[in-house]
Amino acid sequence: MKLYYYTLLIAIVLIGCKKDNTQSNGDYAFIGGEIINANNNFVVLSKSNSTIDTIKLDGNNRFIYKINNLQAGLYTFKHGGEFQMVLLEPKDSIMFRLNTLEFDESLVYTGEGAKKNNYLIDEFLRNEIEEKKIFKYCQLSAEAYQKEVDSLKRIKLKKLKKFKNKYDTSELFNKIAQANIEYNYYFNKEIYPFVHYGHNKNDILDSLPKDFYSYRKNINYNDTFLKDYFIYNTFLRWNFSNIALAEHYKHSKDNHFKSSDVCYNLDRLALIDSLVTDNQIKEDLLHHYTISFLNKSKNEKNNNSILKYYTSVSSNSKGKEMITRYANALNNLKIGSSFPEIKLIDTNNSETSVNAIINSPTVICFWSQTYYDHFKESQHKIYELSTKYPEVKFVVINVDNYGLNSALNALKRNSFSLKNQYQFKNPEASRENLAIYPMTKAFLVDKNHKIVNSKTNIFARNFEEQLLGLINR
Repeated sequence: MKLYYYTLLIAIVLIGCKKDNTQSNGDYAFIGGEIINANNNFVVLSKSNSTIDTIKLDGNNRFIYKINNLQAGLYTFKHGGEFQMVLLEPKDSIMFRLNTLEFDESLVYTGEGAKKNNYLIDEFLRNEIEEKKIFKYCQLSAEAYQKEVDSLKRIKLKKLKKFKNKYDTSELFNKIAQANIEYNYYFNKEIYPFVHYGHNKNDILDSLPKDFYSYRKNINYNDTFLKDYFIYNTFLRWNFSNIALAEHYKHSKDNHFKSSDVCYNLDRLALIDSLVTDNQIKEDLLHHYTISFLNKSKNEKNNNSILKYYTSVSSNSKGKEMITRYANALNNLKIGSSFPEIKLIDTNNSETSVNAIINSPTVICFWSQTYYDHFKESQHKIYELSTKYPEVKFVVINVDNYGLNSALNALKRNSFSLKNQYQFKNPEASRENLAIYPMTKAFLVDKNHKIVNSKTNIFARNFEEQLLGLINR
């Protein structure tokens, strides 16, 4: 019955497309789908970081949506913290079906425009599998590594050529598919010095063949077409980290590279400022590296140096204000400081506060439905740790602004315990006061409400050592 309904749905959309074609000269496309094990009742459709619409699912967790005045290109659909991209061109009528328990792996497209998108999602999944091989290959010599990644690239180019010969592909698809192969190859090259087990990164850079980074002369650091594409942005981040490494060694006497070195991070920001002129690409990179540094650093002087440089080169006034507030919040969360008085809502919808429930060594961690994988993994980890360390209290706070019932439904749907689960009463202000970035962040607080660690992570390799230190204070 489900198969019949789904086939009928596609037919209706296709017929609708033909009717619209006689009534309008404007470009348009249809997108629709069915979501199994839906996490909420809506899908968010966006393009270039701008939301097009929030589309409500029907009683069977299905939807159909028409995009008028279509701008051909990559669109993003989000559901329950997961997202994926879809290529839409005029007159496409794409339907998809996915299961949130295996979001990317279960995603299948049907309808007009499906073949190109099934090709792209297949490449996305292959790249994820390939990544494990790449990390192993990174331990090879540079020459051997280059042969392996060159071979992987040839296989992908051969597959793309076969696909293009079989189907009548558009120039837009060809450009995206080719860029996907090229930038994934470039990404593989850029990570080599960092993933290689050698501690002396300078020696690794010196050992590279002269043509190892020959493609860099053709890199467009301001590609407005690809600026919303995941692999392009991932490449840019590693590329700037890599060229900053070479720049850093020109004036650093320490051969044992530390990514936390303030000088290295300033070099990276300076390179971004000098090479990137597109405002969105530049601001995204500056923001990413500035906030990442601030989140990891415990040196206020270094934090101020990074913040000062960032504010001098950024033109995003809102971004500068946000990161300045973030830095100030971090300064208020130093070791030995009292944990802020943050209001919470418990699972019975009663108001309380963090300090009112701290009466023993405590771990405070967070989750959001926007980061659904982290939500599930962290809940399992917290159960494991709380069982192993019963003397430690684990306070788990949902940071979303969707209401208590939404959080409770997510917990119950996954059969997670409601013990010590809370939600912020004022999510936006609380997230800012506690400088919650990234979502994996956790606090260690002693029984006297004093902060022992404000930048830890329950998945850190030494986290249990930190717990023992907290218990023995």
